[in-house]
Amino acid sequence: MSTTSRAVHSPTSAVHENSPIIPNEGTWAGRIWLPASRAVNKLAGPRVVAIREQKVYDLSHRFQTFASLVNASDPVGEIREAIGTEICSLQELQKSQMGFEVDENRQEKEQPIILAPNDILATKACGVTFIRSLLERVIEEKAKGDPQAATRVRQTILDTLGNDLSQVKPGSPETEALKAKLIEQGIWSQYLEVGIGPDAEIFTKAQPMSSVGYGAQIGIHPKSKWNNPEPEIVLAVSSRGKILGATLGNDVNLRDFEGRSALLLGEAKDQNGSCAIGPFVRFFDEEFCLEDVENCEVSLEIRGTDGFHTIGSNKMREISRSPEELVSQAIGDNHQYPDGFMLFLGTMFAPTEDRDQAGEGFTHHVGDQVTIASERLGRLVNWVNHANAIPRWEFGITQLIEYLQRSTQP
Repeated sequence: MSTTSRAVHSPTSAVHENSPIIPNEGTWAGRIWLPASRAVNKLAGPRVVAIREQKVYDLSHRFQTFASLVNASDPVGEIREAIGTEICSLQELQKSQMGFEVDENRQEKEQPIILAPNDILATKACGVTFIRSLLERVIEEKAKGDPQAATRVRQTILDTLGNDLSQVKPGSPETEALKAKLIEQGIWSQYLEVGIGPDAEIFTKAQPMSSVGYGAQIGIHPKSKWNNPEPEIVLAVSSRGKILGATLGNDVNLRDFEGRSALLLGEAKDQNGSCAIGPFVRFFDEEFCLEDVENCEVSLEIRGTDGFHTIGSNKMREISRSPEELVSQAIGDNHQYPDGFMLFLGTMFAPTEDRDQAGEGFTHHVGDQVTIASERLGRLVNWVNHANAIPRWEFGITQLIEYLQRSTQP
Protein backbone atom coordinates (compact mmCIF):
# COMPACT_ATOMS: atom_id res chain seq x y z
CA MET A 1 0.00 0.00 0.00
CA SER A 2 1.22 3.51 -0.67
CA THR A 3 0.06 7.01 0.12
CA THR A 4 0.26 10.24 -1.76
CA SER A 5 -0.53 13.83 -0.82
CA ARG A 6 -1.33 14.95 -4.35
CA ALA A 7 -4.72 16.50 -5.00
CA VAL A 8 -7.55 14.07 -5.72
CA HIS A 9 -11.11 14.45 -6.90
CA SER A 10 -13.66 15.14 -4.19
CA PRO A 11 -15.38 11.96 -2.99
CA THR A 12 -18.69 13.69 -3.62
CA SER A 13 -18.15 13.24 -7.33
CA ALA A 14 -18.58 10.04 -9.31
CA VAL A 15 -15.50 7.96 -10.04
CA HIS A 16 -14.93 6.42 -13.48
CA GLU A 17 -18.25 8.01 -14.39
CA ASN A 18 -18.12 7.01 -18.04
CA SER A 19 -16.69 3.51 -17.66
CA PRO A 20 -18.97 0.49 -17.07
CA ILE A 21 -18.92 -0.93 -13.56
CA ILE A 22 -18.77 -4.50 -14.94
CA PRO A 23 -17.09 -5.94 -18.04
CA ASN A 24 -19.12 -6.23 -21.24
CA GLU A 25 -18.73 -10.00 -21.35
CA GLY A 26 -20.09 -12.51 -18.85
CA THR A 27 -23.32 -13.77 -17.28
CA TRP A 28 -24.48 -11.26 -14.67
CA ALA A 29 -27.42 -10.95 -12.27
CA GLY A 30 -28.25 -9.02 -9.11
CA ARG A 31 -30.87 -6.78 -7.56
CA ILE A 32 -32.08 -3.22 -7.89
CA TRP A 33 -34.66 -1.06 -6.10
CA LEU A 34 -37.30 -0.04 -8.61
CA PRO A 35 -39.30 3.11 -7.75
CA ALA A 36 -43.09 3.01 -8.03
CA SER A 37 -43.07 5.37 -10.99
CA ARG A 38 -40.99 2.88 -13.00
CA ALA A 39 -42.89 -0.27 -11.97
CA VAL A 40 -45.78 -1.70 -14.00
CA ASN A 41 -47.67 -2.53 -10.80
CA LYS A 42 -46.79 0.90 -9.29
CA LEU A 43 -45.16 -0.76 -6.27
CA ALA A 44 -41.69 0.34 -5.21
CA GLY A 45 -39.47 -2.56 -4.21
CA PRO A 46 -36.53 -4.88 -4.95
CA ARG A 47 -36.29 -6.64 -8.30
CA VAL A 48 -34.03 -9.43 -9.48
CA VAL A 49 -32.31 -8.31 -12.68
CA ALA A 50 -30.00 -9.59 -15.40
CA ILE A 51 -27.38 -7.47 -17.13
CA ARG A 52 -27.04 -8.12 -20.85
CA GLU A 53 -24.98 -5.93 -23.16
CA GLN A 54 -24.89 -3.13 -20.56
CA LYS A 55 -28.69 -3.10 -20.23
CA VAL A 56 -30.73 -3.99 -17.14
CA TYR A 57 -33.60 -6.48 -17.50
CA ASP A 58 -36.27 -7.29 -14.91
CA LEU A 59 -36.39 -11.02 -14.05
CA SER A 60 -38.81 -10.70 -11.13
CA HIS A 61 -41.63 -12.35 -13.09
CA ARG A 62 -39.48 -15.49 -13.02
CA PHE A 63 -37.52 -15.05 -9.78
CA GLN A 64 -38.94 -13.08 -6.87
CA THR A 65 -35.71 -13.40 -4.87
CA PHE A 66 -32.07 -13.72 -5.77
CA ALA A 67 -32.00 -16.84 -3.59
CA SER A 68 -34.50 -18.53 -5.89
CA LEU A 69 -32.23 -17.79 -8.86
CA VAL A 70 -29.15 -19.13 -7.08
CA ASN A 71 -30.99 -22.34 -6.27
CA ALA A 72 -32.49 -22.84 -9.74
CA SER A 73 -31.42 -25.96 -11.64
CA ASP A 74 -29.75 -23.87 -14.37
CA PRO A 75 -29.15 -20.25 -13.26
CA VAL A 76 -26.99 -19.36 -16.26
CA GLY A 77 -29.60 -20.62 -18.71
CA GLU A 78 -32.31 -18.72 -16.86
CA ILE A 79 -30.31 -15.47 -16.90
CA ARG A 80 -29.63 -15.78 -20.61
CA GLU A 81 -33.02 -16.98 -21.78
CA ALA A 82 -35.58 -15.42 -19.46
CA ILE A 83 -37.49 -12.68 -21.24
CA GLY A 84 -37.68 -9.62 -19.04
CA THR A 85 -38.66 -5.99 -19.41
CA GLU A 86 -35.76 -3.64 -20.09
CA ILE A 87 -35.56 -1.20 -17.16
CA CYS A 88 -32.70 1.07 -18.12
CA SER A 89 -29.11 1.12 -19.29
CA LEU A 90 -26.37 0.14 -16.87
CA GLN A 91 -24.81 3.59 -17.27
CA GLU A 92 -28.05 5.27 -16.20
CA LEU A 93 -28.25 2.96 -13.21
CA GLN A 94 -24.72 3.60 -11.99
CA LYS A 95 -25.03 7.37 -12.40
CA SER A 96 -28.26 7.59 -10.42
CA GLN A 97 -26.72 7.00 -7.01
CA MET A 98 -23.06 7.94 -6.94
CA GLY A 99 -21.81 10.30 -4.25
CA PHE A 100 -21.37 10.74 -0.53
CA GLU A 101 -24.15 13.30 -0.16
CA VAL A 102 -26.97 10.82 -0.73
CA ASP A 103 -30.56 11.65 0.17
CA GLU A 104 -31.85 9.25 2.82
CA ASN A 105 -35.05 8.97 0.79
CA ARG A 106 -33.29 8.06 -2.44
CA GLN A 107 -35.40 4.90 -2.74
CA GLU A 108 -38.41 7.15 -3.33
CA LYS A 109 -36.76 9.00 -6.20
CA GLU A 110 -37.53 8.40 -9.86
CA GLN A 111 -34.32 6.48 -10.60
CA PRO A 112 -33.64 2.82 -9.75
CA ILE A 113 -30.65 2.06 -7.53
CA ILE A 114 -28.34 -0.93 -7.18
CA LEU A 115 -28.87 -3.17 -4.16
CA ALA A 116 -26.55 -5.84 -2.77
CA PRO A 117 -27.40 -8.99 -4.75
CA ASN A 118 -27.86 -11.24 -1.72
CA ASP A 119 -31.35 -10.82 -0.37
CA ILE A 120 -32.30 -13.72 1.93
CA LEU A 121 -29.04 -15.63 1.44
CA ALA A 122 -26.92 -15.95 4.56
CA THR A 123 -23.76 -13.82 4.54
CA LYS A 124 -20.72 -15.66 5.89
CA ALA A 125 -17.07 -14.61 5.96
CA CYS A 126 -13.69 -16.28 6.34
CA GLY A 127 -10.92 -14.73 8.40
CA VAL A 128 -7.11 -14.94 8.33
CA THR A 129 -6.93 -16.80 5.02
CA PHE A 130 -3.89 -14.78 3.85
CA ILE A 131 -0.52 -14.43 5.56
CA ARG A 132 -0.64 -10.63 5.74
CA SER A 133 -4.16 -10.67 7.14
CA LEU A 134 -3.04 -13.28 9.65
CA LEU A 135 -0.19 -11.13 10.90
CA GLU A 136 -2.45 -8.09 11.19
CA ARG A 137 -4.95 -10.05 13.29
CA VAL A 138 -2.15 -11.14 15.63
CA ILE A 139 -1.02 -7.52 15.83
CA GLU A 140 -4.57 -6.41 16.72
CA GLU A 141 -4.68 -8.93 19.54
CA LYS A 142 -1.24 -8.17 20.92
CA ALA A 143 -1.61 -4.39 20.59
CA LYS A 144 -4.97 -4.41 22.43
CA GLY A 145 -6.39 -1.81 20.06
CA ASP A 146 -3.47 0.65 20.44
CA PRO A 147 -2.23 1.77 16.96
CA GLN A 148 1.18 2.87 18.30
CA ALA A 149 1.73 -0.45 20.06
CA ALA A 150 0.77 -2.17 16.79
CA THR A 151 3.82 -0.71 15.04
CA ARG A 152 6.15 -2.24 17.63
CA VAL A 153 4.35 -5.61 17.65
CA ARG A 154 4.36 -5.78 13.84
CA GLN A 155 8.11 -5.34 13.67
CA THR A 156 8.71 -7.92 16.41
CA ILE A 157 6.57 -10.50 14.59
CA LEU A 158 8.21 -9.88 11.22
CA ASP A 159 11.69 -10.09 12.75
CA THR A 160 10.75 -13.40 14.37
CA LEU A 161 8.75 -15.13 11.63
CA GLY A 162 10.01 -13.82 8.31
CA ASN A 163 8.10 -15.71 5.62
CA ASP A 164 7.81 -19.02 7.47
CA LEU A 165 4.01 -19.07 7.44
CA SER A 166 3.77 -18.70 3.68
CA GLN A 167 5.56 -22.05 3.34
CA VAL A 168 3.20 -23.95 5.61
CA LYS A 169 -0.09 -25.53 4.56
CA PRO A 170 -2.83 -25.01 7.17
CA GLY A 171 -3.54 -28.23 9.05
CA SER A 172 -0.35 -29.97 7.90
CA PRO A 173 2.11 -31.76 10.25
CA GLU A 174 4.57 -28.88 9.79
CA THR A 175 2.21 -26.56 11.62
CA GLU A 176 2.82 -28.38 14.90
CA ALA A 177 6.53 -27.60 14.79
CA LEU A 178 5.82 -24.02 13.81
CA LYS A 179 3.28 -23.71 16.62
CA ALA A 180 5.89 -24.83 19.15
CA LYS A 181 8.33 -22.25 17.81
CA LEU A 182 5.81 -19.44 18.11
CA ILE A 183 4.81 -20.43 21.63
CA GLU A 184 8.49 -20.35 22.57
CA GLN A 185 8.71 -16.82 21.19
CA GLY A 186 5.67 -15.81 23.22
CA ILE A 187 3.55 -14.76 20.24
CA TRP A 188 1.17 -17.68 19.73
CA SER A 189 -2.34 -16.40 19.11
CA GLN A 190 -5.89 -17.60 18.56
CA TYR A 191 -5.60 -16.03 15.11
CA LEU A 192 -2.59 -18.18 14.31
CA GLU A 193 -4.66 -21.20 15.38
CA VAL A 194 -7.25 -20.59 12.67
CA GLY A 195 -4.65 -19.30 10.20
CA ILE A 196 -2.46 -22.39 10.14
CA GLY A 197 -4.52 -24.95 12.06
CA PRO A 198 -6.98 -27.48 10.55
CA ASP A 199 -10.14 -25.40 11.10
CA ALA A 200 -10.79 -22.15 9.23
CA GLU A 201 -12.41 -19.12 10.83
CA ILE A 202 -15.91 -18.79 9.37
CA PHE A 203 -18.34 -16.34 10.93
CA THR A 204 -21.62 -14.59 10.16
CA LYS A 205 -20.78 -11.23 8.62
CA ALA A 206 -24.24 -9.71 8.23
CA GLN A 207 -27.91 -10.55 8.54
CA PRO A 208 -29.96 -11.36 5.41
CA MET A 209 -31.18 -8.17 3.68
CA SER A 210 -28.74 -5.93 5.61
CA SER A 211 -25.88 -5.67 3.08
CA VAL A 212 -25.52 -2.47 1.05
CA GLY A 213 -24.67 -2.25 -2.63
CA TYR A 214 -22.70 -0.19 -5.12
CA GLY A 215 -22.83 3.55 -4.48
CA ALA A 216 -24.18 3.29 -0.93
CA GLN A 217 -22.65 4.61 2.26
CA ILE A 218 -20.87 2.10 4.50
CA GLY A 219 -21.01 2.45 8.27
CA ILE A 220 -18.30 2.83 10.91
CA HIS A 221 -19.26 2.81 14.60
CA PRO A 222 -18.89 6.42 15.85
CA LYS A 223 -16.86 5.22 18.87
CA SER A 224 -14.29 3.47 16.71
CA LYS A 225 -10.95 5.25 16.28
CA TRP A 226 -9.14 2.51 14.35
CA ASN A 227 -10.93 0.82 11.43
CA ASN A 228 -10.41 -0.20 7.84
CA PRO A 229 -11.92 -1.69 4.69
CA GLU A 230 -11.24 -5.31 3.75
CA PRO A 231 -11.43 -5.88 -0.02
CA GLU A 232 -12.52 -9.42 -0.82
CA ILE A 233 -14.03 -11.74 -3.39
CA VAL A 234 -17.41 -13.11 -2.36
CA LEU A 235 -18.74 -16.44 -3.64
CA ALA A 236 -22.40 -17.17 -4.35
CA VAL A 237 -23.14 -20.70 -3.11
CA SER A 238 -26.35 -22.71 -3.56
CA SER A 239 -28.17 -24.64 -0.84
CA ARG A 240 -26.46 -27.76 -2.22
CA GLY A 241 -23.02 -26.28 -1.62
CA LYS A 242 -22.36 -25.61 -5.31
CA ILE A 243 -20.23 -22.53 -6.05
CA LEU A 244 -22.14 -20.68 -8.79
CA GLY A 245 -20.37 -17.36 -9.19
CA ALA A 246 -18.53 -14.49 -7.57
CA THR A 247 -18.68 -10.77 -6.86
CA LEU A 248 -16.79 -8.18 -4.79
CA GLY A 249 -17.23 -7.28 -1.15
CA ASN A 250 -16.05 -4.97 1.61
CA ASP A 251 -15.82 -6.68 5.00
CA VAL A 252 -15.71 -3.39 6.93
CA ASN A 253 -13.82 -3.92 10.19
CA LEU A 254 -13.33 -2.08 13.49
CA ARG A 255 -9.76 -2.95 14.42
CA ASP A 256 -9.85 -1.35 17.86
CA PHE A 257 -13.01 -3.25 18.87
CA GLU A 258 -11.71 -6.65 17.78
CA GLY A 259 -8.24 -5.85 19.10
CA ARG A 260 -9.60 -5.31 22.61
CA SER A 261 -11.22 -8.75 22.60
CA ALA A 262 -12.01 -11.42 20.04
CA LEU A 263 -15.40 -11.70 21.78
CA LEU A 264 -16.21 -8.29 20.29
CA LEU A 265 -16.12 -9.77 16.78
CA GLY A 266 -19.86 -9.16 16.36
CA GLU A 267 -19.49 -5.48 17.19
CA ALA A 268 -16.36 -5.20 15.04
CA LYS A 269 -17.96 -6.77 11.98
CA ASP A 270 -21.71 -6.17 12.06
CA GLN A 271 -22.88 -2.56 12.21
CA ASN A 272 -25.37 -0.64 10.10
CA GLY A 273 -23.88 -0.57 6.59
CA SER A 274 -20.75 -2.52 7.53
CA CYS A 275 -21.14 -5.08 4.73
CA ALA A 276 -21.02 -4.01 1.07
CA ILE A 277 -21.44 -6.52 -1.77
CA GLY A 278 -21.66 -5.99 -5.52
CA PRO A 279 -22.18 -4.59 -7.94
CA PHE A 280 -23.55 -7.82 -9.46
CA VAL A 281 -22.75 -11.53 -9.33
CA ARG A 282 -20.87 -12.97 -12.26
CA PHE A 283 -22.05 -16.56 -12.73
CA PHE A 284 -19.71 -19.30 -13.87
CA ASP A 285 -20.07 -20.18 -17.54
CA GLU A 286 -17.87 -21.22 -20.46
CA GLU A 287 -15.87 -17.97 -20.16
CA PHE A 288 -15.50 -17.65 -16.38
CA CYS A 289 -14.93 -20.31 -13.73
CA LEU A 290 -13.61 -20.86 -10.20
CA GLU A 291 -10.05 -21.12 -11.51
CA ASP A 292 -10.40 -17.57 -12.83
CA VAL A 293 -11.46 -16.46 -9.34
CA GLU A 294 -8.38 -18.12 -7.86
CA ASN A 295 -6.19 -16.11 -10.25
CA CYS A 296 -7.94 -12.78 -9.71
CA GLU A 297 -6.22 -9.71 -8.36
CA VAL A 298 -8.40 -7.45 -6.22
CA SER A 299 -7.43 -3.80 -5.87
CA LEU A 300 -8.30 -1.31 -3.16
CA GLU A 301 -8.24 2.48 -3.53
CA ILE A 302 -9.14 4.98 -0.81
CA ARG A 303 -9.53 8.71 -1.43
CA GLY A 304 -10.23 11.08 1.44
CA THR A 305 -11.49 14.64 1.61
CA ASP A 306 -8.21 15.40 3.45
CA GLY A 307 -6.16 14.56 0.34
CA PHE A 308 -5.26 11.09 1.60
CA HIS A 309 -4.84 8.54 -1.20
CA THR A 310 -3.80 4.92 -0.92
CA ILE A 311 -3.85 1.92 -3.24
CA GLY A 312 -3.06 -1.76 -2.85
CA SER A 313 -3.80 -5.18 -4.33
CA ASN A 314 -4.85 -8.59 -3.14
CA LYS A 315 -3.61 -11.60 -5.17
CA MET A 316 -6.01 -14.49 -4.75
CA ARG A 317 -3.36 -17.05 -5.70
CA GLU A 318 -1.70 -16.36 -2.33
CA ILE A 319 -4.71 -17.58 -0.35
CA SER A 320 -3.73 -20.29 2.12
CA ARG A 321 -6.93 -22.36 1.79
CA SER A 322 -8.73 -23.04 -1.49
CA PRO A 323 -12.23 -21.66 -2.03
CA GLU A 324 -13.56 -25.23 -2.23
CA GLU A 325 -12.09 -26.06 1.17
CA LEU A 326 -13.58 -22.94 2.73
CA VAL A 327 -17.01 -23.70 1.25
CA SER A 328 -16.81 -27.31 2.45
CA GLN A 329 -16.10 -26.10 5.98
CA ALA A 330 -19.06 -23.71 5.82
CA ILE A 331 -21.74 -26.12 4.57
CA GLY A 332 -22.24 -29.86 4.97
CA ASP A 333 -23.77 -32.43 7.31
CA ASN A 334 -23.15 -30.14 10.28
CA HIS A 335 -24.65 -26.96 8.81
CA GLN A 336 -27.13 -26.29 6.02
CA TYR A 337 -28.28 -23.12 4.25
CA PRO A 338 -31.63 -23.79 2.56
CA ASP A 339 -31.56 -20.39 0.82
CA GLY A 340 -27.88 -20.62 -0.13
CA PHE A 341 -25.19 -18.25 1.12
CA MET A 342 -22.57 -15.70 0.18
CA LEU A 343 -19.02 -16.37 1.40
CA PHE A 344 -16.32 -13.71 1.80
CA LEU A 345 -12.98 -15.41 1.10
CA GLY A 346 -10.84 -13.16 3.28
CA THR A 347 -8.38 -10.39 2.51
CA MET A 348 -4.62 -10.36 2.15
CA PHE A 349 -4.11 -6.87 3.50
CA ALA A 350 -5.44 -3.91 5.39
CA PRO A 351 -3.97 -0.43 4.87
CA THR A 352 -1.37 0.20 7.58
CA GLU A 353 0.38 3.44 6.60
CA ASP A 354 0.12 6.45 8.88
CA ARG A 355 -2.69 8.85 8.11
CA ASP A 356 -3.20 11.31 10.97
CA GLN A 357 -0.07 11.00 13.12
CA ALA A 358 3.18 9.07 12.94
CA GLY A 359 2.89 5.61 14.42
CA GLU A 360 -0.91 5.55 14.49
CA GLY A 361 -1.45 3.74 11.18
CA PHE A 362 -4.53 3.99 9.00
CA THR A 363 -8.13 4.65 9.97
CA HIS A 364 -11.14 5.82 8.00
CA HIS A 365 -12.43 9.38 7.90
CA VAL A 366 -16.04 10.28 7.18
CA GLY A 367 -16.34 10.95 3.45
CA ASP A 368 -13.68 8.44 2.34
CA GLN A 369 -14.35 7.00 -1.07
CA VAL A 370 -13.55 3.27 -1.16
CA THR A 371 -13.16 1.50 -4.51
CA ILE A 372 -12.70 -2.26 -4.68
CA ALA A 373 -12.11 -3.59 -8.18
CA SER A 374 -11.09 -6.63 -10.17
CA GLU A 375 -10.72 -6.85 -13.93
CA ARG A 376 -13.24 -9.65 -14.37
CA LEU A 377 -15.64 -8.78 -11.54
CA GLY A 378 -16.04 -5.05 -12.02
CA ARG A 379 -15.96 -2.27 -9.46
CA LEU A 380 -17.61 -1.71 -6.07
CA VAL A 381 -17.63 1.91 -4.86
CA ASN A 382 -18.85 3.12 -1.46
CA TRP A 383 -18.51 6.12 0.85
CA VAL A 384 -17.68 6.03 4.56
CA ASN A 385 -19.91 7.54 7.20
CA HIS A 386 -20.82 6.81 10.81
CA ALA A 387 -23.21 3.90 11.19
CA ASN A 388 -25.74 6.07 13.02
CA ALA A 389 -25.69 8.72 10.28
CA ILE A 390 -26.38 6.59 7.21
CA PRO A 391 -29.88 5.50 6.12
CA ARG A 392 -31.34 3.09 8.66
CA TRP A 393 -31.86 -0.55 7.69
CA GLU A 394 -35.63 -0.80 7.61
CA PHE A 395 -36.42 -3.18 4.73
CA GLY A 396 -35.96 -6.69 6.10
CA ILE A 397 -37.47 -10.10 5.45
CA THR A 398 -40.87 -9.11 6.86
CA GLN A 399 -41.06 -6.14 4.50
CA LEU A 400 -39.89 -8.32 1.61
CA ILE A 401 -42.65 -10.86 2.26
CA GLU A 402 -45.26 -8.11 2.44
CA TYR A 403 -43.97 -6.58 -0.80
CA LEU A 404 -44.03 -9.92 -2.62
CA GLN A 405 -47.56 -10.60 -1.41
CA ARG A 406 -48.77 -7.23 -2.64
CA SER A 407 -46.94 -7.54 -5.98
CA THR A 408 -48.68 -10.83 -6.80
CA GLN A 409 -52.19 -9.62 -6.00
CA PRO A 410 -54.44 -9.05 -9.00
